[in-house]
Amino acid sequence: MYQSKEHSRRQLFKGSIASVVAASWLRATSQAESKPAASRPKWTIACRDANLRTLAKANIFSAMEAIDVDGVEVQVELDGSCPNLFEADKKYSIANKKNIKILGDALRRHKKKITAFCLANRFDERTEEEVDFVAKTARAAVALGVPAIRLDIVPRRLKDKEDEFLKFAVETGRRIIKETNDTKVRFGIENHGGTTNKPEFLRKLFKGVGSKRFGLTLDTANFYWFGHPLSKLYEIYSEFAPWVCHTHCKSIQYPKAEQQKRRQMGWEYGKYACPIYEGDIDFKRLVAVLNKNSYTGDLCIENESLSRFPKEQHQSILAREAAFLRRLLKEIK
Repeated sequence: MYQSKEHSRRQLFKGSIASVVAASWLRATSQAESKPAASRPKWTIACRDANLRTLAKANIFSAMEAIDVDGVEVQVELDGSCPNLFEADKKYSIANKKNIKILGDALRRHKKKITAFCLANRFDERTEEEVDFVAKTARAAVALGVPAIRLDIVPRRLKDKEDEFLKFAVETGRRIIKETNDTKVRFGIENHGGTTNKPEFLRKLFKGVGSKRFGLTLDTANFYWFGHPLSKLYEIYSEFAPWVCHTHCKSIQYPKAEQQKRRQMGWEYGKYACPIYEGDIDFKRLVAVLNKNSYTGDLCIENESLSRFPKEQHQSILAREAAFLRRLLKEIK
């Protein structure tokens, strides 16, 4: 009975979104379908909506203009709301076709794009609800030309049973791909926390799911945060570059004596997190790795060091990060 209801809801949702997909947004070519440039990639410079919200601007679009980015990663709650897309008394959502149209019209009006939806999933606590949520978000992504969805594969109920969680994660990944097999939306599992920062776990997960649509949201700093030595990062980036469909660009500036050590997970992160133009990670080298692997997504700023700076400096820091990334793209040969 429960499965029947779930099936009916999904079919109803697919039908309602179909009319939206038929509209002009469907005719826009998504980044997931675009061909990589022969030399300099045309990646979108983007920023997390949570970072943009810290700026003293009237709305999310003026915040994007202030730091000169064209894209934004948008957090989506289980009810479809987008809490960090702020604009006076207006609230944005992807919960239904009316709200999707409102958001789409706003994006076109301001000539901005969503490069990824960001979901904070709890798959091993509420599996059916989360899989349904992901499928619904994927259909909204198609309607809005969003190429990627960031997923959270973090053990909660199974946090002390990694082998069991891996099996569960593979099965869940396969379900997600099956539920969205009529789309080209890609799913990026972020490397964060104590599980998906392990290359051995990611290898088994991606092999087990077996779909190029099920890949990685590459958080550039999280492998370093986890404790991997600085020199090891570039091996990890190179190995998983073919799976990357979305990014979180951030960095850490550890003391020289700590950079090449295997550190404790999360060691002094609050103290040493920093803007990407000051950190230890060589973004020029990273960008070259992604370009070599025909990456076609975004470079999305996720600055977790802003709380260390006065609010009046946030705009200039984010703008400098965006300019730094644009300059790197121009230097690619």
